[in-house]
Amino acid sequence: MLEEVRFLLNLKMDSQSPLALILAGQSELWDKLRLQAYAAIHQRVDILCQVSKLDLAKSKAYINAHLAFAGSAKEIFSDSAHDEIFKFSSGIPRLINKACTAALLYGAQNNKNIIEGNMLKFVIDSELA
Repeated sequence: MLEEVRFLLNLKMDSQSPLALILAGQSELWDKLRLQAYAAIHQRVDILCQVSKLDLAKSKAYINAHLAFAGSAKEIFSDSAHDEIFKFSSGIPRLINKACTAALLYGAQNNKNIIEGNMLKFVIDSELA
């Protein structure tokens, strides 16, 4: 399919091409585009935007920002829970979201107002591992 994209981009040479293309995907897509076979497509990438891993402090801020956006005025995850989330996710936002969603569901089912580290470890071990 990427070869067909290259042909589309060559429609009227680069300076006059009426086609703007947005490629979105996981890091595997960029790994594939770096191969010599796809060099022509990779050379046409004008803007590259990647979401990088977060450190522990940014991970905590990311979680709290999402909670605030959802309308929560208080912290729901303890410091030990943040540590477990970070240990599970390695700072990858998609995995942070996955761990938090599972933990929030578990907390709601068990009438917990605060998600502790041991609860999060249980959720990760039983549902996400």
